[in-house]
Amino acid sequence: MQNESLPQFIHEVPARQAAERPEAICLYPENTAPMCYGDLWQATGQARDWLAGAGVQRGQRVMIVGENCPEMIVLLFACSLLGAWPVSVNARLSLREIETIAHHCEPALMFFTSGISASAARHAQALAAKDCPAFFTGANHYFVPERPGKPESGDIARRVATLVYTSGTTGAPKGVMVSHRGLLHFAGVSSASRRMTGQDIAYAALPLSHIFGLATVLMATFHAGASLVLRARFEVDDVLRSLTRPGLSILQGVPTMFVRLLSATADQKKITAPSLRYVYTGGAAMDLALKGRVEKRFGLPLHHGYGITEYAGSMFITDIDHPRNDAGVGKAVAGVEIDIRHDGGTVEQGEKGGIHIKGPGIMLGYYRNPEQTAKALLPGGWLDTGDIGYLDRDGVLFLTGRSKDIIIRSGFNVYPQEVEAVINAYEGIRISAVVGQAAEDGNEEVIAFYEPETGVQVDEAALMQHVSSAVAPYKRPARFIRIDCIPTTMSGKIQKEPLREQLRRESASC
Repeated sequence: MQNESLPQFIHEVPARQAAERPEAICLYPENTAPMCYGDLWQATGQARDWLAGAGVQRGQRVMIVGENCPEMIVLLFACSLLGAWPVSVNARLSLREIETIAHHCEPALMFFTSGISASAARHAQALAAKDCPAFFTGANHYFVPERPGKPESGDIARRVATLVYTSGTTGAPKGVMVSHRGLLHFAGVSSASRRMTGQDIAYAALPLSHIFGLATVLMATFHAGASLVLRARFEVDDVLRSLTRPGLSILQGVPTMFVRLLSATADQKKITAPSLRYVYTGGAAMDLALKGRVEKRFGLPLHHGYGITEYAGSMFITDIDHPRNDAGVGKAVAGVEIDIRHDGGTVEQGEKGGIHIKGPGIMLGYYRNPEQTAKALLPGGWLDTGDIGYLDRDGVLFLTGRSKDIIIRSGFNVYPQEVEAVINAYEGIRISAVVGQAAEDGNEEVIAFYEPETGVQVDEAALMQHVSSAVAPYKRPARFIRIDCIPTTMSGKIQKEPLREQLRRESASC
């Protein structure tokens, strides 16, 4: 029998904090006074009423185009309170990408965090969006489409907490249906793994439109009744200030954030952080050299974990009491089961194979995409992550590769076929192939090979301008490489390994 005292919807987390500790600070936003849980919950109720007044119904989608700010959080919980589905997307996506997602999810309303984001303001202007009501803190905007999508109904409408869009290997965006149950379960797991209390202060520059920022940063922090230093973008000087005032106790980020911190403090033996007690990175593989430098500079272990968009939070986290000196991502968190498979069967301990996961955070499917859902969600409740790894004798997971041909850039997934589709649309391009190349900072560079039409000399500066207008900055190629013939198999499928090998040879000769 279900325990009715346990929360069932994500808005119940801030509601509980507002009831028990209304004066406790939940947010330290940019350029405004700290916000307490009581005020956050009051704004959530106002936003719910405003959404309902604008015609948003239970089961409809609300698209939030923005960068981190209180409005994004308020609207997330207001949608939950109303029963609508929030769809938070990074405002730094191009207008084409924004419109593609909107076409797919058919929102009843689009909200733009123009008060904090110039990118959101440009999108709002392009759609002739209206000014928002005064209870929002900044000069934000909203747009109501002429033909909003029909509300979802039944059990699925009640279970979905949010849609998180991630571009698929087909080049088309996929809306991951993240459940209330999954986010609530992981909020408890993540909070416990960090031993968070109401006295903790964490840093939130990771986008709330990303599962890392949403689950690991926001939901875990609010579950503990702790506070977030909320920032639209990562700035080294701001992090260094925040370490002393208000005094961060938890610092989480993708590896490139730590690379920038180390670079900016190269003249310091140790970073001043009197309250810092927990440092964590995720979103990319662990670089042991970076790990060592971070640990020396902060005087603390650098913890790690493994998660994907299709799971509401991390599935593996290193043990706070037993820091690792290798690249292991820890053991499975509470409620998670793992099965390493090869050729349809479970492999022996220590053997590599495809990582399959079962647990409460598994997505409910890809929205309006039953074909891709069937490929990912397998019989028995298993999720095929598309990643490759192995377990050691202690049950610690080591990642060895990705079967999905994705590139990890600044903690974001870049799906080559999406970028290739834009390049291939440029006049004079016959075909292209996009691959990743490891950079010195632990990131991956996006490299685009292209085969021009016979006799065509492609203007690469103009090509870059074309691509830049169509994709987000983190998806843009670092360089273009002209090639006489893109290698293919007998069936015509592009072979990317020879291209990666060419890049490795170039790097070795430098």
